[in-house]
Amino acid sequence: MYYNYYPHRVDQVFAEINGGPLAPEINGFVTFQQVYNGTMVCAQIEGLPPYQAGQGDGRPIGPHGFHLHENGSCQIGDQQNPFQEAGEHWNPTDQPHGNHAGDFPVLFSNNGFAYICFFTNKFLPTDVIGKAIIIHQSPDDYRTQPAGDAGKRLACGVIQGR
Repeated sequence: MYYNYYPHRVDQVFAEINGGPLAPEINGFVTFQQVYNGTMVCAQIEGLPPYQAGQGDGRPIGPHGFHLHENGSCQIGDQQNPFQEAGEHWNPTDQPHGNHAGDFPVLFSNNGFAYICFFTNKFLPTDVIGKAIIIHQSPDDYRTQPAGDAGKRLACGVIQGR
């Protein structure tokens, strides 16, 4: 089956991703397509920082945490800690971290580029309109509560429908 994951279709739900002050070169799209028993999520992102190993007790840069957040706001706010108005991970069924509907796989930077598609049965595309997608500086550990210790928020996009 062919999945059209570009936001040009009338029935698409998508977010345009833009980098904030910590990584202004990030841009791309995330699309949500209803499929049998759930949703196919596809992302095409450019301008990601390359992987850098953590120094001492510091977190690495990349692979990049990739999450669905509860509020549809990409207001920058604090330049050093942007996109806080997006709130926490979207978690409509009150699950522990690692099993939130908003917990997505990490993005691996390949010379700044990442492309990923995955299936989820935790929501339908219409359920996420008005939420935000956030790309983080560090990987999600999928266990630290409540949000996985993924570090600073580098890029954001508000999900909309057409």
